Amino acid sequence: MLPQPILIDAVVRMLVAVAIGCIIGVDRDLHGKPTGMKTLGLVSLGACIATMCALGFSTEPLAHNTEVSRVVQGIVTGIGFLVAGVIIQNPRENRIRGLTTAASIWVTAAVGILCGLGVWSLALIATVILIVLLTVGRIIEKGLLKRWMRKPPSQRPAGIGEEE
Repeated sequence: MLPQPILIDAVVRMLVAVAIGCIIGVDRDLHGKPTGMKTLGLVSLGACIATMCALGFSTEPLAHNTEVSRVVQGIVTGIGFLVAGVIIQNPRENRIRGLTTAASIWVTAAVGILCGLGVWSLALIATVILIVLLTVGRIIEKGLLKRWMRKPPSQRPAGIGEEE
């Protein structure tokens, strides 16, 4: 069994990772995307646990720990396979869907890694940046779409504003 201070630290890291994943997932849920609170909470928790395992549940990150490096590489690779499942290509309509959701899964895993390492300030900053980007980016994209829709169909890029 882990000593109590290390156990408490590990639980805090896992809870913060889940909370951050859920915060990111709420944005996805609110916009009807295939991943949401539970999925991104689990992705962040899994990345956090794997990182803490590589650290040997130490409360101090090791500067050049090859085990941590290997685990982080494995997480990034594994998440790559997971996110590939949410990307949908429709050649008939010349459209690809799910890229933002896939990217949010990938970034959520990276934030989970930060939580596993106990790098709280970067985890918080990354979460704020991600939520701002998703929110502001959506506003900008909607404005651009409205602008494109005012153009005659012959002047629009392929796949934008076409009827499904």
